[in-house]
Amino acid sequence: MGALDHLSDLFDCSGGGSKHKKRKALQTVEVKVRIDCEGCERKVTRALEGMKGVKQVVVERKANKVTVVGYVEPSKVVARVAHRTGKKAELWPYVPYDMVAHPYAPGVYDKKAPSGYVRNAEDPQVSQLARASSFEVRYTTAFSDENAAACAIM
Repeated sequence: MGALDHLSDLFDCSGGGSKHKKRKALQTVEVKVRIDCEGCERKVTRALEGMKGVKQVVVERKANKVTVVGYVEPSKVVARVAHRTGKKAELWPYVPYDMVAHPYAPGVYDKKAPSGYVRNAEDPQVSQLARASSFEVRYTTAFSDENAAACAIM
């Protein structure tokens, strides 16, 4: 913010009393919603398309995932889906399993996750559980794919 902008904010003579509104950034919001049939899909789509700032709504029924692109806030998208459809909605909690160091650790692996996805381990409580113990490290490093004859056990 430049000096001229700062001074113009201090000496605003518009009389409106309202400050400049911050524009929302164009973003992609992914929401997890249970979608059973075409009717549920249509209900969720209509609820979100009527929201101010929404540019595109993509529903993936098999993954129970709704992707919203637009000038919206994630919390308002989740609240809108929950209010208009009566369905439980939450922000998309999964990431591709390639992005996590230990995808099968407790707290990260989720049976309900779509194939190829695991829970996001950025949560500090979950990430403590997702770290490999010294016992696991010892057994995973015992064999090497690069040199199969150099087994640490023999």
